[in-house]
Amino acid sequence: MTAGEPRPDPDALLRAVEREGRGRLKIFLGAAPGVGKTFEMLSEGAARRRDGVDVVVAVVETHGRIETEALVRGQEVMPRRAVPYEGRTLHEMDIDAVLARAPRLALVDELAHTNAPGSRHPKRYQDVEELLAAGIDVYSTVNIQHVESLNDVVASFTRVRVRETVPDRILEAAEIEVVDIPPDELIERLKAGKVYLPQEATRALSHFFSKSNLSALRELALRRAAQAVDAQMLDHVRSLGVGGQWAAGERLVVAVSELPGADELVRAAKRAADALRAPWTALFIDTPRTATLGEAQHRRLAATMTLATQLGAAVATVPAPSVVEGIRAFLADARATQLVVGKAKRSRWFELRHGSVVDRLVRETPGVTVHVLPVGEAPVERERTRRRGQWGLPIGYGLTLLGVAAVTALASALFHILNLGNVALLYLLPVMAAASLYGLRTGLFAGLASSLAYNFFFLPPVGTLSVSNPENVISIFVLLGVAVATSQLTSRVRAQADLAAASARDNATLAGFLHRLSGLADPAEASRVICEDIARLFDVQAVLLTPSPAGLAVQAATKPDYRLETMEMAAAHWAFDTGTPAGKGSATLAASEWLFQPLKAGNRTLAVLGLAREAGGEPVRADRLPLLTGLIDQAALILERLRLEAEVRDVDAVRTRDRLRAALLSSVSHDLRTPLTAVMAAAAQLRQGATPELISTIEGEAARLNRFVANLLDMARVEAGALKLKIEAIDLSDAVTGAAHDARRALEGHSVRLDVPPDLPLVRADPQLLHHCLLNLLDNAGRYGDPGTEIVIEGRHRHGTLRLSVLDHGPGLPPGREAEVFETFRRLEGSDRVAGGTGLGLAIVKAFAEAMGLGVEAGNREDGEGAAFALCFPRDHIMRDLVMCDGVPEGMA
Repeated sequence: MTAGEPRPDPDALLRAVEREGRGRLKIFLGAAPGVGKTFEMLSEGAARRRDGVDVVVAVVETHGRIETEALVRGQEVMPRRAVPYEGRTLHEMDIDAVLARAPRLALVDELAHTNAPGSRHPKRYQDVEELLAAGIDVYSTVNIQHVESLNDVVASFTRVRVRETVPDRILEAAEIEVVDIPPDELIERLKAGKVYLPQEATRALSHFFSKSNLSALRELALRRAAQAVDAQMLDHVRSLGVGGQWAAGERLVVAVSELPGADELVRAAKRAADALRAPWTALFIDTPRTATLGEAQHRRLAATMTLATQLGAAVATVPAPSVVEGIRAFLADARATQLVVGKAKRSRWFELRHGSVVDRLVRETPGVTVHVLPVGEAPVERERTRRRGQWGLPIGYGLTLLGVAAVTALASALFHILNLGNVALLYLLPVMAAASLYGLRTGLFAGLASSLAYNFFFLPPVGTLSVSNPENVISIFVLLGVAVATSQLTSRVRAQADLAAASARDNATLAGFLHRLSGLADPAEASRVICEDIARLFDVQAVLLTPSPAGLAVQAATKPDYRLETMEMAAAHWAFDTGTPAGKGSATLAASEWLFQPLKAGNRTLAVLGLAREAGGEPVRADRLPLLTGLIDQAALILERLRLEAEVRDVDAVRTRDRLRAALLSSVSHDLRTPLTAVMAAAAQLRQGATPELISTIEGEAARLNRFVANLLDMARVEAGALKLKIEAIDLSDAVTGAAHDARRALEGHSVRLDVPPDLPLVRADPQLLHHCLLNLLDNAGRYGDPGTEIVIEGRHRHGTLRLSVLDHGPGLPPGREAEVFETFRRLEGSDRVAGGTGLGLAIVKAFAEAMGLGVEAGNREDGEGAAFALCFPRDHIMRDLVMCDGVPEGMA
């Protein structure tokens, strides 16, 4: 691929890849209700169904229209989901049923519809996005007044502002079919009662459905559809890397600069764009010369770009080595068809030296109509300042003279072995060095000084400035020519290097900013970093405001105690509510000292960033706006990621809470009902006389109820963090014996063997919590061990760790899932989660053990079938070498 040949646009290719695997959206766009959008959608759906496509009607609103209802009959209609709301029942599209049905095409009416509270998504277009993500094609309908960007335009002449809107991005990603009928025909349909009931139709005809309103709405619908088609066409040709303007529609660009009269150029471009009904862009080319602009020029440029924004233009700042190259590249990328440029009044000498930008644009932009308008002259004081700066630095002239003197001395020392031609070549060295390092004028000075030195010291007659040989005159002009050529080449290389360095700095800034934010998990910390980095990069004051129950609140600021005044807060709220900049340098509330930029992710505004300079003035120069935009986009993505992570955590917590609630209800219904049934049966038998068996049953079941309630209370204490430890020295032999005695009823039908050596060291633990742990482990073993088998309590002290284990004989635990038995309400084989257990006992064991600093393990026995549960006492919980003092070990007092 040769240089300059069009290449596929990476962003367009990425968008094409993202569309793979997704469903396709087709929108039937109408100018007003009653044009036949739903009828057309159902007709095409029926046609696709006849062609063998799997089609379902996900939701349709017939509004009692006979023709529409007739089309619905014979098609598969998905049942709606009933949603109770404020004492009545609403019916919404059942998105889960549609996803489970998985048709090839779903018909979804009224894309802008707002779902009932409690639905998965607040808007129906979000339901549609989920269907598209699942690979389901969707046909839908919408009226032009529901398009977000046109909402205020429609309201300006209809005097009706609709609240249900659809983001423009939805239309931009969809195939659009305009359902259009003439205004007179629609009015006749309305009078015939085919749109509204007669009384409603009369009121509509006198308000919204006037002929003028319908004509304007029709024009808006056609224009918006044309814009969407044009954008899709451009995206497609960019992905293919096809060149050319593809002028299916007009696209206008106005090139602006810092010169006076640029604002007039912008206004003229606005008038031309309105006449052409074309989108337009205000373009500034950031060349190396931009660095030489003064503060007044930057302010004028910023005012021009702000004016363009206020007049509805998109603005762009493009870095390039020269103005012509930058404009030409942007025109090719934007497929622009019209260019508006200004031509300042320049002298003939200036145009001979620098050429004409306008003439080059006319020659080098074929296929683009170039409009040339006169603008004012450049200020005299600026021209003088620039000329003074271009004469070079005094140090450059001084070093150049030293270089010429050094070459003269060297040539004099070697003159006996050099001829005049070689001496002339030596003088090229200071010429090239001066031109490369200090520019054209210093290079010319070096050429002149070298020529004079060469003539005075080496050309006969030596010691004079006269030239006796005409060939030597050619040598002098060669030196001057080399100086000019080298200076020009060096200037161009330096400009490209400066441009590359500036681009690299911006890329490094963006990368570093994103790197710092990516590692943060706290929104408050991320907000602080955003403010600090942007304030440092642009030398401004920064404040970040986020929504709160009381409105926008300062989340972070470069000055923590800074308070925004009423004007600033009004601008901040405007930026947040509308998603557009507000404040200084914007089209809204420009009297504010702060500029507020919204941080948006999709169609959601997450926060507002405010910028201001302490000394006043524009917060951000026009040439720095692209960098600020990139930083704001990255900051918005990070804040959106943090918000989504918080939502995922909340959803997980809700799911866990729901699972625990369901498990608790299941456990309560079983573990309360069983002992209560036994107690009630025993109580009934008491009428015939008490027996030891009845009394034992009542006591046992009451103890079982008490243990269940105690487990619930213990788990509540654990989750509330209300455990209070009382660490003491404990003899494990006594602790095991006491626990086995208290659990004797749970261990009925099992033999119990205590294998706890009496010489085990004392351990540090809470006696009551340890007792609860042992009771629950024994209860689990007795509940699940095979009847008549032995349960072993074993204590071992090895390698600095003391393990107290409870072993039973049974099927054991599922391999690889041993750790799950300690989860709350989790039921696995080999634990209290199956045989009538609550799913709390082992969870309490783990919680109490960790509170005391102990480990807890679950596994299968090594010597046979069965489960083994162990409490592990680490080295620092084992008491050694206790010194007895009056019969009491030290450390226990």
